[in-house]
Amino acid sequence: MNAADTFRALHHDRPPGDPLVLPGPWDAVSARVFAEAGFPALSTPSAGIAASLGYADGETPAGEMFAAVARIVRAVDVPVSADLENGYGLAPRELVERLLETGAVGCNLEDSDAGVLLDPHRHADRIVAVRAAAGDRLFVNARVDTFAHGDGDPERAVERAALYVAAGADCVYPIGAPADVLPILRAQVPGPLNAFARLDGESPSPPLPFSWLRNGASGLRVRHDFPLLLLMIRGVVSPGPEASTDR
Repeated sequence: MNAADTFRALHHDRPPGDPLVLPGPWDAVSARVFAEAGFPALSTPSAGIAASLGYADGETPAGEMFAAVARIVRAVDVPVSADLENGYGLAPRELVERLLETGAVGCNLEDSDAGVLLDPHRHADRIVAVRAAAGDRLFVNARVDTFAHGDGDPERAVERAALYVAAGADCVYPIGAPADVLPILRAQVPGPLNAFARLDGESPSPPLPFSWLRNGASGLRVRHDFPLLLLMIRGVVSPGPEASTDR
């Protein structure tokens, strides 16, 4: 069993209420924190990595993204999947080769570009090509952007998801799907389903047999932590009355 198969196995035969929770590290330090906390695998967030590198979401150059993923993989002993946005315009074989060079075991591939949904059949063809190049060496998570950049129609999301699973995707990710729509998708989408949950926000309810539940440690988490860090720095630079200067 290769590393991708190990990661793949984590997604299957999970009972209701016991999803595979994957935090999203944005650098090597956060990856080590999550791994040491006991998470069995990690999934990098493109937005979080972009923020950590000083880029807006969606503007990280491919080379910098692959380098960041490689640093995260090198820092931990658990499987790491990478958010590769829409593939950076790379041919499927090159995309697969560069990802495998990082040591990652899987990737997210979204079906939109600059906020516009791609033709689902063409995107399915791209997934076929990625699967052909990767074989079983990568776990392919197909992001469905119907709720993020489309009309939010669950049936359209199911149609896209079915195409991507048939094309070889291991899992589908209907990002932005409302919690009350997730049971509909779970019932109609074949294979594992990826959902997103924030520590301080809405989560799937009632518990459903999701294979993969991304938590809020992503780009949102980074942007939430920066103000906290700023407050901490201000407390050092301008200590309050309770602060001691001899620490």
